[in-house]
Amino acid sequence: MPDTVVPPGEVDRRTIRRTDWVPSKVAFIDCRTPGSDRKDNYSFIGPGVSQSAEQYVNLREPHGFNLGAAGMPRGTTNSLHLHFTAEVFINFGGDYQLRWGADGRQGELRSTDGDVVSVPTWIFRGFTNTGDDEGVLLTVLGRDDTGGIIWGPTVLEEAAGHGLYLTADNRLIDTVQGEQVPDGATLIQPMPQEEIDRLDAFTVEEFRARVVTPADRRWLAEPFLCSTLAGGRAELALVIGYGMSEDRRAAPALHDPHGFDLAWLRAVPGEGVLTHRHPGSQVVTAKAGRWEVRLNTGADERVVELGPLDTLSVPAGAWRSFTLLDTAGGRAAESGTGELLVVNNGDGRTRLEWAPEVVAAARERGRVLDPNGYLAPAAVLAAATDDD
Repeated sequence: MPDTVVPPGEVDRRTIRRTDWVPSKVAFIDCRTPGSDRKDNYSFIGPGVSQSAEQYVNLREPHGFNLGAAGMPRGTTNSLHLHFTAEVFINFGGDYQLRWGADGRQGELRSTDGDVVSVPTWIFRGFTNTGDDEGVLLTVLGRDDTGGIIWGPTVLEEAAGHGLYLTADNRLIDTVQGEQVPDGATLIQPMPQEEIDRLDAFTVEEFRARVVTPADRRWLAEPFLCSTLAGGRAELALVIGYGMSEDRRAAPALHDPHGFDLAWLRAVPGEGVLTHRHPGSQVVTAKAGRWEVRLNTGADERVVELGPLDTLSVPAGAWRSFTLLDTAGGRAAESGTGELLVVNNGDGRTRLEWAPEVVAAARERGRVLDPNGYLAPAAVLAAATDDD
């Protein structure tokens, strides 16, 4: 693959720290509806499904997915809406009640810290922060173009009562602020009841099967070629897709295409993932502990430190390594490990290329990759013969 060198200015631009978050309280048509009016919407990578021209986006270039967050004080509700592409919530601290169905009564499920929730496409969903603190739900949306969203019928009716309307080309019109519906513009109408009746129904048990809690994670002790080497002993828990795992027996909790794969990395201080690269977009967000990411090699090497809720976008083809520096504060201090959320674009496996020194050191330890890209004993492959 082409050798991508990330220059210093580009490293800074692709680093989105918690202090860089810029909220919008007018991102959606429910921004004046009581119970939803205190919601903060964040768009970190891609515009997501924001309906406001005022929405700040940290990094606009396409990644194959969108990354954002919802900040919600206690009692705040995200109104019922429908997505066409994947919507995945990663609970970064908070207690939420999720609900689904056109009236929100088809089912409910509670989400707490560390959960990953993949909401089925083409169903109405909403959620409320029922905890004591302001929670943060990180959101990953599938594809660069999500197609926008459809609001529940009652959401549009309530918004109209507050002077807010939505045009067919996804423009939010605020008549309270003196805006007028443009001539010839078509306003979004509620989804016809006959189409609502055709939507899929999900039981609580079926919805729960799309939730991966911390207790559900299956950690791989040797997920990578570097896993037996000092500094490369991070563990991996697959959530969505087969991702970066080089363990041929590993299976993710969720197999269906999302447009991206998603997994957790876990390590003790001094350990992580040694130098590698791959041909797709990658975004990492620190959940617990303080992480060091090294980009490029040799004289071009650049170092980024990430604390909780800091995010880094790594461009395709760039060399990178991850190391946990320490576990000071929070859950990391209690467990002695740090956690890093990793998202890669695409629905297939994310095939890694390892730095030559990693390949050589792993071979000395008796580990190589087979032609399918999975871990194998070096001695066994050395005895294999090619067919004529």
